[in-house]
Amino acid sequence: MFQILKKSQLAPSIYLMEVDAPRVARAAQPGQFLIVIVDERGERIPLTICDYDAEKGTVTVVIQAIGASTMRIVALKEGDRFADFVGPLGHPSEFIHYTPERLAATKFMFVAGGLGAAPVYPQVKWLAERGVQADVIIGAKNENLILLEEEFRSLTPNVHIATDDGSKGYKGLVTGLLKELVVGQGRHYDCVVAIGPMIMMKFVASTTKELNIPTIVSLNTLMVDGTGMCGACRVTVGGKVRFACVEGPEFDAHQVDFDEAMRRQGMYRTIEERRWAIEAERLAGHQCNIGL
Repeated sequence: MFQILKKSQLAPSIYLMEVDAPRVARAAQPGQFLIVIVDERGERIPLTICDYDAEKGTVTVVIQAIGASTMRIVALKEGDRFADFVGPLGHPSEFIHYTPERLAATKFMFVAGGLGAAPVYPQVKWLAERGVQADVIIGAKNENLILLEEEFRSLTPNVHIATDDGSKGYKGLVTGLLKELVVGQGRHYDCVVAIGPMIMMKFVASTTKELNIPTIVSLNTLMVDGTGMCGACRVTVGGKVRFACVEGPEFDAHQVDFDEAMRRQGMYRTIEERRWAIEAERLAGHQCNIGL
């Protein structure tokens, strides 16, 4: 059993949990994910790794309550335990294989939209530990939904904020801010890494294609079982069918068929919305006798 050592709320419906998982912590690398199961009746939930500490034996995850199973996870308290906490899974970020010389010569820009700040953080941290200060754009609807800003600022001075309503930083989308930095301010980037909602990654990829900047996206939001067996994470990349959980989760953004990926993402929305309503009733102390 994997004990929750710390739990804190980052934003409405979004929680950070530090979990005792020594084996996962020792093996984890930036870009990877894991599978959590609340109890013997729980479903498999893929979560990206937000941080890990091999010495302490802890792994940090960030969870947003958006469905029945994630509601059960965020209802857990410090001291509670996960039945399973399996990982690390997936391939790590490509840049961990770069030589020190190539790392030092590469100017990275990370675009983190919403919950995408969680998987971006360990990548920026890994680079900072090797003397590479990346640029980071954190995007959110408003300032109350900006995640991990102070944590990013402890790693690099080059943190930029974009909010849809202009309540903090640049008013507008992350793509507008990215264009302002590159075109308006003349900044150069060798690689953009974008992680966040699928629609955001689609338009970041479109923008960076215009700007001729190689771009990587993480398709972790497509995953269901995390092993490739369910087939839910199928996506076309460069005209070939790929499985995000076993061949990714990171891919060349300019090769991803985002429209197909978004259609696949919406396939189970109605079922999950009903499950969410039933779970909300259960947590409130009511018993639904209708079922799914």
